[in-house]
Amino acid sequence: MHVRVAVIGAGFGGLGAAVRLRRAGVTDFVVLERAGAIGGTWRDNSYPGCACDVPSHLYSFSFAPNPRWPRNFSGQPHIRAYLEWVADAFGLRPHLRLNSEVTAARWDAEELRWVVDTTGGDLTADVLVSATGPLSEPSLPRLPGLDAFPGRVFHSARWDHDHSLRGRRVAVVGTGASAIQFVPEIAREVTELTVFQRTPPWVIPRADRRISGVERWLHTHLPATRALRRQLLWGVREVQVGAFAKRPGLMRPLERLARLHMRRAIRDPELRARLTPDYRIGCKRILLSNDWYPTLARPHVRLVDAGLREVRGSTLVAADGREVEADTIVFGTGFHVTDMPIASRIKGSRGTTLAEEWRDGMAALRGTTAAGFPNFLTIIGPNTGLGNTSMILMIEAQLSYLTDFVARLDALGRAALTPRPQAVATWNDALQRRLARSVWNTGGCASWYLDAAGRNTTVWPGTTREFARATRAVDPAEYEVLRHG
Repeated sequence: MHVRVAVIGAGFGGLGAAVRLRRAGVTDFVVLERAGAIGGTWRDNSYPGCACDVPSHLYSFSFAPNPRWPRNFSGQPHIRAYLEWVADAFGLRPHLRLNSEVTAARWDAEELRWVVDTTGGDLTADVLVSATGPLSEPSLPRLPGLDAFPGRVFHSARWDHDHSLRGRRVAVVGTGASAIQFVPEIAREVTELTVFQRTPPWVIPRADRRISGVERWLHTHLPATRALRRQLLWGVREVQVGAFAKRPGLMRPLERLARLHMRRAIRDPELRARLTPDYRIGCKRILLSNDWYPTLARPHVRLVDAGLREVRGSTLVAADGREVEADTIVFGTGFHVTDMPIASRIKGSRGTTLAEEWRDGMAALRGTTAAGFPNFLTIIGPNTGLGNTSMILMIEAQLSYLTDFVARLDALGRAALTPRPQAVATWNDALQRRLARSVWNTGGCASWYLDAAGRNTTVWPGTTREFARATRAVDPAEYEVLRHG
């Protein structure tokens, strides 16, 4: 089987690519999905309390507005239902290849195409698009004795819904974006809850509420109101970027808000001290919650402000030597972000994998194409992440780049485009200079924004408008044209 475009992943990135390809007149494509259903991260993360921390009307495609969002910050079931609706409304089902995990893909320089092996059958494609996303593969720590733990162990992104937590002693490892959502939920049913906190997060109030029927009626019958709401949400966040990227000192008022938020819920000064970060707000992802601090103040909840070092039977030993008994361990330890697993399966024109090429750090031209990998594009690639707004805005910008890329290939005939190494280096050197003064680099923390070498290969240091301009069209000067033979 041969197709014009093969897209890996059926989350926001993959489904968005499918819609934009169809609208550009490209119908010869497939979307390869390893699971038996679409949804990506919003299919996999079904833990109690799972919701988005970006307002619903901004966390959706501009070309597929949803006037019926039930809350300011919608939960996982509603976001997943939205993606199912997108697949149906835009006729994407015939293009989906479910249960088709990509096990390997290699560039065939002789035929100028990609040879793709999947668990659902092999195929070839002129263009390969990776839309697997950075939050697709859970990261689990390697702990001595964990294999011998007698109870149940699972990651929040692979929640074990068959395992009841009622009446159990549960240990949660991690205090990131997922943990602050599910910890308050499970605290209502467990007997004992221990939270292992290696680094405290900054947490601010979550301005969530139910969207009224009147608002939904207006957004349905007067689309301008819906568009205005999205524009306001977007504009506020565009203004904030300067503080994150250029003037971290401007974050101090937000830090004061976070301290006040904590003080209102945590009366114990000793506990408050252990929950107060020692780095500047914004350095790590800022979290939104109204019930995180009240939960930690409950009598059956214990905070261990140290990482988990080892497991001895049912005893968990912290890095500072404290011991805790538990019969269930839930890891809220994030994902493989700077070492994307799919990279080890993609082999380019030099005979090396993307992981090997990126061993010193991820780098791509305009966050989308990589040197040595012709006709290969990544949605949510290196340095396209955001610290304060909707990733859907970045995805849509990259989709514009994708459609222009395919259009230019059509004009060239049988050919391939590969980014010039110097163009990739120039783009990334400029990014690193800008990131050098950002709060993500100077805030005094270690975060998943930084790779093992301390290089920020994750965050985009500008506005989404700027990124959209940079990816509106392919610059031919940044590419080499490869011809058959």
